[in-house]
Formats: sequence, C-alpha cells, structure tokens
Amino acid sequence: MTDAIADADSGSCPLHIDLRDPHARATMYDTYAALREREPLAPAIMTFSDQDELVFTGTLGREVFLATSYDAVLEALTDGRFSNDARTMMTPEQRAALPPAPDAFRPLDRNLLALDPPDHTRLRRLVQPTFTPQGMEGWRPRIQAIADELIDDAEAAAAARGETAPNRAIELVESFAYPLPMTVISELLGVPQEDREKVRAWSEALIENQAPTPETGAVLDEFAAFLHGLFDEKRERPADDLTSALVRAGEEGDRLDDDELLSMVFILIVAGHITTVNLIGNIAIALLNHPEQRARLAANPDLARGAVEETLRFWSPVEMAAPRTAREDLTLGSTGIDRGRVIFPALASANRDAARFVDPARFDIERPDANRHIAFGKGVHLCLGAPLARVEGQVATSTLLRRLPDMRLAYPIDAPPLHPSLLRGPDRLDLLF
Repeated sequence: MTDAIADADSGSCPLHIDLRDPHARATMYDTYAALREREPLAPAIMTFSDQDELVFTGTLGREVFLATSYDAVLEALTDGRFSNDARTMMTPEQRAALPPAPDAFRPLDRNLLALDPPDHTRLRRLVQPTFTPQGMEGWRPRIQAIADELIDDAEAAAAARGETAPNRAIELVESFAYPLPMTVISELLGVPQEDREKVRAWSEALIENQAPTPETGAVLDEFAAFLHGLFDEKRERPADDLTSALVRAGEEGDRLDDDELLSMVFILIVAGHITTVNLIGNIAIALLNHPEQRARLAANPDLARGAVEETLRFWSPVEMAAPRTAREDLTLGSTGIDRGRVIFPALASANRDAARFVDPARFDIERPDANRHIAFGKGVHLCLGAPLARVEGQVATSTLLRRLPDMRLAYPIDAPPLHPSLLRGPDRLDLLF
C-alpha cells in the first residue's frame, strides 16, 4: 500500500496525490492498484504544481473524484451527463472569482479539448476527414522515409565522432522520437522547415508550464503571432495542407472564427506530436526491458501493431484524461456525484485493471485484447490524432528493430517517468547500437 493510501485510510481523507513528489510519481501504478481494490472512484485532492489554482479552471487544489477502474473511467469518458467545460457548470459569481488569465489565453478557451457538443462536433467535423485511419495510412511511406532519414543522420553523426558498431551512441528522444512526429505534423499542417525549431521551443515551454502566468502568456503571444502570419501566408498562397484547408473553411462561412482557427492549429501542433514522442520512447524502453518480446518482434515484424497497442496499454503516454464535471446529480457505479463535482479519469489505471485485462502488469505484444485499451480516451473526445499516432508508432518500432538490431540501453531505466504535466515518457533516452 502506498503512503498516500495509508494516509487516507488513517482518517486524513480525501486522498492527497502530490505529483511534485518524485516518490508519488514513481509509485503511481501502486497507488492505482490500491485504489481500484479499495475505492475505484475515490475522493482526492490533486496537486501538480505550485500554481494549481490557475490550472484546469480552478479544479486543482480542491476535492475531486479520481476514477481508477476501467468501468468507472469508461463511463466518465462516455456519459453525456459529464462536461469537459467546467465553466458551464459555474455560477456567474464563481466565474468572476476565477483568477484573471492573460489576454493571450483567450483564444484557447474554445479549443477541441475544452468544448462540449454541439460546438465540439462542429469544430471536429472540419478536421476529422484528414485523420481517418485510411488517410493516415496514406502517410505511411512518407513517415517511413522520415524515420529512415533520421537513422541515417544518427549513423552519420556517430561516424563523425569516430564511433563504430556496436558501440555507437544515439540519444533517442532528440534524434528520433521527437523529430519524427514533429516533422510529420509540421508537413501535414504546412509549417515551414525553418520555423519548426521555434515551434518546438514554444510547445515545450507551454507543456512544462500550463498555468496562465505572464511568462506562458508571453510564449503564447509569440506562438499566436507566428500562427497568424502562417494563416496570412496560406490565404495568399494556399497549399495542399491542413492549415490552408482550415483557412478556407473560415472564409467560406461562419464555421471557424479567428480564435477557433488559432486554437485548432495550436492544439493540432502541440497535441499532435508530444504524446507520440512519449509513445516512441516508451516502446523502446519496453522492448529493451523485455528481451523475449523484442526477440518475438524481430522474428515477426508484423507484430509491430501489437507492440504499439500493448505499449499504449502498459505505459499510457497520457496518464489522465481532461477532468469531467457532472452536469447534474448522478450515480456512477455505487457512488453519488453531485452536480458540479469533478472527476479525473485515470487512463493509465484503467489500462492496468485486472477486471478487464488478464495479468495486466505483464507486457505482451501478442495480447489479443490489447487494443481495448483507452489510452486515446473514448467517446466524443476520443483522440483525433490516434490513427496518426498508431502509424507513427508502428513505423518507429519497425525501423528501430530493423536499423538498430543491436540497440541497448546505455544505462538502466526500468520504466518511463511520469511528469507533473501528466505525460508519461522519457525526456532523454541514451542508447548504444
């Protein structure tokens, strides 16, 4: 039993989960297991940073419910009685009491992740046709070419340093896991090559500090100015990319206003690459720590799809879905939830629930029901980019096994870390090959 659970059992309820604590982050799967057995919908106070009162519209720092079982998480994600937009459940007085946010954050109020139908449905319909499984399969040859180019660059860099196989070095995140999805989403959106390093820096800064502070506001101002310039370029010289298509949609009728266009492309850039960076790093760690699974995959490359799905289940790149707010008094399982109460759906916990997956702590790339994971969420907010992430993960897995057959960890790492941003994945992964 974890320290947090023991404290709650001793009478200091609700459970306090402080993700500023490295021990709490490192033992989250133990905490989840204890909660699933003890109280799968548990009162909790979540602390992620010193600025919690500014994040998730004031949700953090006050009591919420933490859903940890597969069934409870699935219901929270799919039940229309829950809202993604906590502000719709607030009184005018409560909204007025929220800390003021910099003007730079105003356009992001209406993004896909924070809206409910019908607004969410209208916006998602504009981009959904691009991100179909069939559409993303069409990108597979280009994704494969990018992956091979990145490995070519890593081999050339090692040769320039005088390194030879099997003792060449590669830092996988910087050299492969990051540039692969970043290049793909940039090409899909039509972001020029010369601007991608700036976009990366802005994205990383916003992920590391999600509170609406003056510092993050300044980053957003720079990012927004760049995007407005990109939109102007696409209006004058439209190309065969998604940004040009979205700009045209805004000009063809009242379907996408300026703020919606800005928030849409912003979310696609940031959310369209960072979780896949974590997925690729997690795949590498999983295979290197499970040599028997790696051998099976090397013998049968067609198992790459299974390896991706099992990694998504075993080490979900996104620990928790966005919080849901009850629109009305309701019952979830056997727990009564008052209108306005908030639930955090723990995707990572649901994907390790023994009531849904046999022997869930075992990594098995041939698990027959691995694709029943909910790492991409579920319901109307199912991750828009899931088909793209799957193709990128499959290509990355196959490429690493084919091009770096002797790869190994330069130092022991048993599991990818959980970050206060609720993303799970390595910031750095040094390999030898």
